[in-house]
Amino acid sequence: MYQNKQAIALGTLVFMTFTGVIILILALWAWPKYNVYKMELNGQAALKEAQWSKQILIEESKAREQAALMQAKARVTLAEAEGKALIVRAKSEGAADIELAKAAAEANKIIGESLKDNEAYLRYIWIKGLQDGSGERIYIPTEAGMPILEAGKAGS
Repeated sequence: MYQNKQAIALGTLVFMTFTGVIILILALWAWPKYNVYKMELNGQAALKEAQWSKQILIEESKAREQAALMQAKARVTLAEAEGKALIVRAKSEGAADIELAKAAAEANKIIGESLKDNEAYLRYIWIKGLQDGSGERIYIPTEAGMPILEAGKAGS
């Protein structure tokens, strides 16, 4: 019985040793494979992160481009509105100038009509102007049709 116990203990020891060696061999074989698998998963994770980062940058770039495009359109719209306002203002100022010219022409016509056959009033205004004149020069045409220049100043 003692031998039987020794044989069982020896068998158990051999089995345990054999099992330990098998486990050690499996561990030495599996460890590099696990490291490769782990590195592959890390690489896939890094690739996914890089892809997401790239996608984020692309979307941010698109958003900036759209914002710049919207700002440019707003500037164009504002410039068009300012241009139209300038055109409207120029047209209204032109119309006002035309109306002023018409009024001046009408006034000149009225004044011209009133002075047409009114020589006495024109002579009166001319004489008054001579009396009120201060240092005016009067040029009198001569026989050759040329005025006498600086023949004398009024009041000297």
